[in-house]
Amino acid sequence: MHTPPLSRRTVLAAGTAATTLTALPVLQGTARAAESTGGPASAVYRWRNAVMGGTGFVTGILFHPSVRGLAYARTDIGGAYRWDDRTARWTPLTDHLGWDDWNLLGVEAMAVDPAHPDRLYLALGTYTQPWAGNGAVLRSEDRGATWARTDLTVRLGANEDGRGTGERLLVDPRDSDTLWLGTRHDGLLKSTDRGATWAPATGFPATPSATGQGVTLLVAAGRALYAGWGDGDGTTPNLYRTTDGTTWQAVPGQPGGTAARVPIRAAHDRCAHRLYVTYADAPGPNGQTDGSVHRLCLLSGRWTDVTPVEPGGTTDGEGPADTFGYGGVAVDARRPGTLVVSTNNRWAAQDTVFRSTDGGRTWRSLKDTAVLDVSETPYLNWGVDAPKFGWWIQTVAVDPYDSRNVLYGTGATVYGTRDLTHWAPRIRGLEETSVRQLISPPTGTAHLISGNGDVGVMYHESLTASPARGMATDPVFGSATGLAQAAAKPSYVVRTGWGDHGNGAFSTDGGQTWAPFPAQPALASDAPGPIAVNADGSVLLWVFVHWDGTRYPAHRSADNGATWTEVPTFPKGATPVADPADPARFYAYDTDTGSLLASTDGGLTFTARATGLPSGDTQFKLVAAPGRTGDLWLSTKGNGLYRSTDGGAAFTKVDSCRASYTLGFGKAADGTDYPAVYQVGSTGTVTAVHRSDDGAKTWTRINDDAHQWGWTGETITGDPRVYGRVYLATNGRGVQYGEPA
Repeated sequence: MHTPPLSRRTVLAAGTAATTLTALPVLQGTARAAESTGGPASAVYRWRNAVMGGTGFVTGILFHPSVRGLAYARTDIGGAYRWDDRTARWTPLTDHLGWDDWNLLGVEAMAVDPAHPDRLYLALGTYTQPWAGNGAVLRSEDRGATWARTDLTVRLGANEDGRGTGERLLVDPRDSDTLWLGTRHDGLLKSTDRGATWAPATGFPATPSATGQGVTLLVAAGRALYAGWGDGDGTTPNLYRTTDGTTWQAVPGQPGGTAARVPIRAAHDRCAHRLYVTYADAPGPNGQTDGSVHRLCLLSGRWTDVTPVEPGGTTDGEGPADTFGYGGVAVDARRPGTLVVSTNNRWAAQDTVFRSTDGGRTWRSLKDTAVLDVSETPYLNWGVDAPKFGWWIQTVAVDPYDSRNVLYGTGATVYGTRDLTHWAPRIRGLEETSVRQLISPPTGTAHLISGNGDVGVMYHESLTASPARGMATDPVFGSATGLAQAAAKPSYVVRTGWGDHGNGAFSTDGGQTWAPFPAQPALASDAPGPIAVNADGSVLLWVFVHWDGTRYPAHRSADNGATWTEVPTFPKGATPVADPADPARFYAYDTDTGSLLASTDGGLTFTARATGLPSGDTQFKLVAAPGRTGDLWLSTKGNGLYRSTDGGAAFTKVDSCRASYTLGFGKAADGTDYPAVYQVGSTGTVTAVHRSDDGAKTWTRINDDAHQWGWTGETITGDPRVYGRVYLATNGRGVQYGEPA
């Protein structure tokens, strides 16, 4: 998808707490609650992903060089995974990272030790801005089943420009105790105790900056180490080498110019004594318009340009410029001179993977003969008849034990082949969606409808398979901004989002099929925001918020989107909430003033009711309890949880929890008459997922320390038809759903 904004990632203005060196528990499928504050006994829950099938940017794939069938993958916001050929699945390795460690769900780099097959290292850190906190290194002796952790004094940027460049983490082939870590703004670091402690490496000649890319890759070639540098201008050296671990020098004769300004990735052909390097004019994944591929003979020191296709020109002599960079590169460990490279950011002719069997003298585009099968993940059709071969291809990998087993990562999935012709997503177990909205309908064939970053809205008839309908179409959205269902007419659902052919749509069959609104306000294309529909589906309220945070007046429609009128009394940027029982009532929480506003005339006008509530944070959330008029709950993060039973005229603070970030409702427990209440919050010191069966008098924690998924403060909802089942949105690990075990 190439619709603004390009990134689905939620930026969280929070700090990362420092943590001492710890060993962390084995990940398991069943979570036993670790904290309870009265009420029911501690619950034992089983947590799984509601399957979408990837949907996120896979920035690195690494086959283990000495263990058949073992591979690892990293993502920009969704953690790291281990592949097992026997089960044909990816296993998540970082779900134990909790609320305070949300910034560590982005994996900057990973490394394995060829001499010690069970060792795995991860460099974690999603953003380098001051509010994001420092990075960390996790190290494992059992392939990621358990971890030891070292917190760094520098920041890493796994979801920033350059996130698809080479592995910045490397085990020194001469000494397994020595590790190297390239950073963006703090130069090259070195550890001599297997990652337990780190210090600046001596002798590295490049000077880091506060805004640059820094080290873009680390690769070993025999006993020599190579480091790519991303801050050159095309005339200064950007590839350095050391043979003694102390003295670094620029590699002689290296290419220059715009097409070789930033080294992206490198791969060593051990049998042929060659190093292959891909280059681009920018770090990517966006913004690349030029690039090249070069080969270094390690015996003679001679460089050769082996670029498959030079960027530039047009696709047909008259069309748009065919601009792109080069990204992934991988060599065949068993066949000297056989390698694959990928293009990146190639929108005119679309990205491809090139393969050469003669050291880069000739190339074949694997896309040209590819047969793609996306039946397991239909969303990859992107609302058209055929899937794309890929976009944002910055990593490729060749199985060292099977030359025809090739993988490449894209902005949405991992494609794999066993014969170089037939390709299919190899994504089972890997889920990286950033989830924005959740609905669990009271009737119909789907128990879940999700609004997501990058892949719009999905209708989940099964929780264990990627939605058969793919993403919602007519129109196709990149990222969803709003999703709502009429409480008394659940067949009517509306959605809003970023799209090229309309920004709002409605469904009359519960979300299975869609049609665009007959008209939309002019603001919609540049600032689509949340939407609400009243209980009987007769009134829509659409709020407009630009991606940069600018807020505009809300608009109202009483004719299914045929006409819209501005609502001047609605607080700009607030999220509208419909009363689930009274079609005439809407609510909005003005976070600027800490006031609850209500409408009793179908959204025509809003007036202030309760005032003096917590203010100043747009992430405060208002929800209405199902089947009741005026039963409102307000989550105000560290300020706690508030409730009103009179339509917002007055709120009372709920004293059973210390903090509340998001709250939702599900089917009531047997023998009770109030819905089960679910929230992400804290009853003590731990921010966790909780359930209450007595109207928030008491809470039970229902996740455990092995199942935390970083930041989970966007939305949560229970299932109105299945007691105990809860759906939790994550920012990079998709929809997690839990059920009593």
